[in-house]
Amino acid sequence: MALNFRPLALPLPNRRDLIALPLVIALFFIISHAGHQMAVPYHLGQAMPISLSPAVLPEYGLYTVLRMLAALAVSFLFTLGYAWLAANNRYAERILIPALDVLQSVPILGYLSITVTGFMALFPGSLVGVQLAVIFAVFTSQAWNMTFSLYQSLKTVPRDLQEAATLYRLNAWQRFWKLELPFAMPGLLWNTMMSMSGGWFFVVASEAITVANQTVTVPGVGSYIAAAIDQKNLGAILWAIGAMILIILAYDFLLFRPVIAWADKFKFEMSAGGEAPRSVVLDFFRRTRVLRQLSRFPAALWEFTVRVGPSVRPPRRRAERARRWGDGVFYAAVVVFAVWALVRLADVLPRDFGWPLVGHVLWLGVITGVKVFILVALSSLVWVPVGIWVGLRPRWAQAVQPLAQFLAAFPANLLFPLFVVIIVHWHLNVDVWTAPLMILGSMWYILFSVVGAASAIPTDMREASKNLGLRGWLLWKRLYLPGVFPGFVTGAITASGGAWNASIVAEVVSWGDKTLTATGLGAFISQATAQGKSAEIALGVGVMSLYVIAVNRLVWHRLYLLAVSRVRLD
Repeated sequence: MALNFRPLALPLPNRRDLIALPLVIALFFIISHAGHQMAVPYHLGQAMPISLSPAVLPEYGLYTVLRMLAALAVSFLFTLGYAWLAANNRYAERILIPALDVLQSVPILGYLSITVTGFMALFPGSLVGVQLAVIFAVFTSQAWNMTFSLYQSLKTVPRDLQEAATLYRLNAWQRFWKLELPFAMPGLLWNTMMSMSGGWFFVVASEAITVANQTVTVPGVGSYIAAAIDQKNLGAILWAIGAMILIILAYDFLLFRPVIAWADKFKFEMSAGGEAPRSVVLDFFRRTRVLRQLSRFPAALWEFTVRVGPSVRPPRRRAERARRWGDGVFYAAVVVFAVWALVRLADVLPRDFGWPLVGHVLWLGVITGVKVFILVALSSLVWVPVGIWVGLRPRWAQAVQPLAQFLAAFPANLLFPLFVVIIVHWHLNVDVWTAPLMILGSMWYILFSVVGAASAIPTDMREASKNLGLRGWLLWKRLYLPGVFPGFVTGAITASGGAWNASIVAEVVSWGDKTLTATGLGAFISQATAQGKSAEIALGVGVMSLYVIAVNRLVWHRLYLLAVSRVRLD
């Protein structure tokens, strides 16, 4: 095969290039300077002063956004590999998806109590270790939602598209980049936005963490908020909220709107689409000369790597006997591992904790689980109709997008003072009135997933439903609800896991020296973390993982199978 490479010839810059090029260069300098400042010398136990002056918020905001973007990049790479392997290998799927349930259920404070000291040991005498621990903590709040979204999309690729890829003899690499990822792109992007916003919910816990009675702090908006709450400084909290609004508007305008407008071309439909999302930044970039020409070289190189892969012959069906033999070996290995784990637990639990404590923690898990189930059900009743309505209207979606991101990013910690004052003043039940704090950061997973699924409903299907005279509930029953059902399941899984995670922050609320503690597994883990009781942390995290896996296996993944088998755009 002859390859013809043409030299990269840069045209003369136009007026837009004269604006865009200095901005791009300045952006690189700002990132480089911030990265240097984030790697200052640091030793465990050293006090890191956090100023509550509004003048430091731009710098703190830059640090926080860089950590979240770094975590988002790692999350995206993790998503691509993990979801593809789980969707394309039946044996890997049976291990990776339950493992994803475990990873989603392990609380962020459980990660931090272990990873802070580990990363600091890798970079002694430097703040880099703490920065990496914060990035890893934010990664754990972003990756699972994105992975579930891509996995769900890969499992529901229309059969006619799969048959076309087989006829063109695309190999696995080509099939993924030419078919599967473009099909999954609309939903994945909305869930990526949700992951970015969801990271804000835990940024307070990750930038100011108390482990073994020592507070490890890094400069950022999260540590600013934590300091303001600790000092009962309402003015500083309002400044932090204002800074969050500006930051979210900035990265929505500069990053997410251009990407969503660019990804609209991947929408699966067989007729001309309706109103498409627009982006001023993307339109401006497309009218530049130099930047657009520079962007073509990496795009062409990537396209070359996709095209040069060898085509493959249609796969043969495996012999039924070989399939049964493989299944037998797999399930035998699972049974052996399960028996070994149960024997070890029966030995360790009564020796290290005692059955009364284990039974008490299991009961606390039941209490938190009931709260999670009720909150996810109520959130679904509200946000599924809203998400469908917004997703079917691109103009409204663009208008609602930054507001939804801000609400999803709004840390529940900022509402602690209000809840504490109301509960104390009116002598309300702590267990009931702190429960809404658990769902504030995770109910948006349902909204974003449903919006992404609704925006991906093909225009030709909507036109066909109108031609058939479908109206009202019949239209929702036959098109809209089935169309968003896979996305809803993805959002519900991550909302449920997020609510379990958020219980650690929501079941112990404080304002100054006033602390209210609800009954639940989250409060147990939070108190054990603050006291440095690693054994009790492990017990609480293990019980939480057990409950999340049980609910996901018995409820949510059964709904996944229903979506794959019956609710598809085929």
